[in-house]
Amino acid sequence: MREGRLAAGERLPSSRSMASVLGVSRTVVTEAYEQLYAEGWLEGRHGSGTYVTEISAAQPPHPISEIQGPETPESAGRRGMIDLRPGVAWIGGLDTPAWRRAWRLAAMVAPAARPDPHGLPGLRALLADYVRRSRGVACAPERLLITRGSTNGLDLLAATILRPGDRVGMEDPGYGKARSVLTARGAELVPCPVDEHGLIVEDLPDDLRLVYTTPSHQYPLGGVLPVPRRQALLSWARRTGALIAEDDYDGEFRYDVAPLPALYGLDPDVVVYLGTTSKILTSDVGVGWLVARPDLVEAVARRRADFNDRTAAVPQEALRLLLERGDLERYVRRMRAEYARRRAVVAEALHGLRLRGDTAGLHLVVELPAGETDRIVAEAAERGVLLDTLERHHAGTPTVFGLVIGYGSAANLTDLKTACTLIRALAAAP
Repeated sequence: MREGRLAAGERLPSSRSMASVLGVSRTVVTEAYEQLYAEGWLEGRHGSGTYVTEISAAQPPHPISEIQGPETPESAGRRGMIDLRPGVAWIGGLDTPAWRRAWRLAAMVAPAARPDPHGLPGLRALLADYVRRSRGVACAPERLLITRGSTNGLDLLAATILRPGDRVGMEDPGYGKARSVLTARGAELVPCPVDEHGLIVEDLPDDLRLVYTTPSHQYPLGGVLPVPRRQALLSWARRTGALIAEDDYDGEFRYDVAPLPALYGLDPDVVVYLGTTSKILTSDVGVGWLVARPDLVEAVARRRADFNDRTAAVPQEALRLLLERGDLERYVRRMRAEYARRRAVVAEALHGLRLRGDTAGLHLVVELPAGETDRIVAEAAERGVLLDTLERHHAGTPTVFGLVIGYGSAANLTDLKTACTLIRALAAAP
């Protein structure tokens, strides 16, 4: 379909026919079709079958000019409170022999006199393999630079390519810390509306230097950008000469189908991919990555050296050991199961309320009538539950109202159920 050999509107065989032709189980074909539905490649027509979505074939690589030289509120720290604010991973499963061994061995690494702004070569190579397997990001190590997290990666990118007054598109509602980073670098922010599917590409102006987006799980509403919009976004970037900053903050965690491939894989020349360990492990690790075309990576590295910005060597080495031994991916699989259980508890306890973005990530949204959220947040805090409002994530006048429920930081499933039962009761109160 990407190459145009399956044309838009073309009908696919039934799952039974496809399974017979390929000589595989029908379950295999059904799951593959479901994955393609989720990614937006296929569409169903009632009583008619399965068809290829109306998309254009992927454009061939076309190099552009060379570069010249979702909200993580901190823990409240209030004892006895159940914190359901988003952006925090569950750390209860980290205390394992593998975790302790990695940090013990990493502490033996000798410090470098002049740390490489690209990061440790061994970690770059292993991370390149990891993002290829887990997120469909095919990149050589020279396309990957180690950062201190996705926000640090965005800051380094902005410092490299932006001049004061450059216009930058930001999803609205969107990630507040990204707004702060870009504003601090002198950008003129342009709020870009989103809907249930994510960024509305047709509304993007042509004079943006950069657009920041969260296509795999829009922060905070939770939409997944479908393939037609991804293709349109890439075409827009090619036409206007803009870059796309893709923040894949929690892309490893999806509960209905396999994790969706990153936008970067469709056009590595115009997309800068930002990843982090803050949702996989914990924000205390302080390691992330930036993936881009080689000339841009080198420009970022030079700019980073000017700032004397660096990622500490011990966390890098600890992550390298976790990757080398396969411990990280085993941990991610366990956490995917853990967060799926937490999501199910939250969804059941909030049954009857309108939920959004509950098929992926570590948070979901509860939509509420305008004017209700402040009351619910205040009453919940009085009863020991900390909540975050959807209104806070808007740059301008809020268009959607409700709560952003994070289910990563609660100590256990009992606390989650208790807190969400309280939310449902408060939402039902006059």
